[in-house]
Amino acid sequence: MRQTLRIITVWFTVSVFFWACDKDNYRVIPYVDVYLTVNLNIVNELMVPGNSVAFGGQGYGGIIIYCVEAGNLYYAYDGACTHEISTTCRVKNEGVLGTCPCCGSQIILMGEAYPSKGPATFPLQQYNTSVAGNMLRIYN
Repeated sequence: MRQTLRIITVWFTVSVFFWACDKDNYRVIPYVDVYLTVNLNIVNELMVPGNSVAFGGQGYGGIIIYCVEAGNLYYAYDGACTHEISTTCRVKNEGVLGTCPCCGSQIILMGEAYPSKGPATFPLQQYNTSVAGNMLRIYN
């Protein structure tokens, strides 16, 4: 009986740790359904590695797409600053950098889009991407 109680206690403790590590616990931007399809033949800027393009009307604060490898690898982020958390204060993209005009935070738009300076401490909300032919799909 004592052994069973010990096993249950350990199982419960480990379960709590795994539950607490869920990456959605770090979401500071409100959840919004995102589904955007971009024709890469039309948006030529996304065929140059290091370029980024912003699309309004999607996500919480628009969507910023960053080209890593043309036609193959892209990162997509919500454009809302994680310090301001506002639909009207959007990160302005300039190639590999994004800057919040409201708080001055600078974000590197590669990898996980962590701020490099300014008051923002959380990365931009990242969305999933997939490429099929010349179509880029962004979704959560």
